[in-house]
Amino acid sequence: MLGFIIWCVVGCMFFGFGVASFYSKRVVGFWAGGKIPAVTDMKAYNHAVGKLWCVFGIIFIFMGIPLLDGQNSPFVLLSVVGAMIWTIAMMVIYELGIMRKYRKE
Repeated sequence: MLGFIIWCVVGCMFFGFGVASFYSKRVVGFWAGGKIPAVTDMKAYNHAVGKLWCVFGIIFIFMGIPLLDGQNSPFVLLSVVGAMIWTIAMMVIYELGIMRKYRKE
């Protein structure tokens, strides 16, 4: 149960990043320590990144449901592998979807 609570707290932090990105008055970065991109429409870009983080947080929380069965359950592997695959999918969505649409050339 404690593992699921910690998993949910982390998911809520991701959701919080999304809300902060959605309402930010400056261009938000996606990559940790990365250069802030030059974008064509800052508000639409921030909204897209914010929505991506919020969806990521919600799906991340739902992927933690197997932790309710106990940390020694083999279904916990679904949470871990699912989180890894979903994180890679999020990076692809950002690069191929959001950055391709809003990057200033």
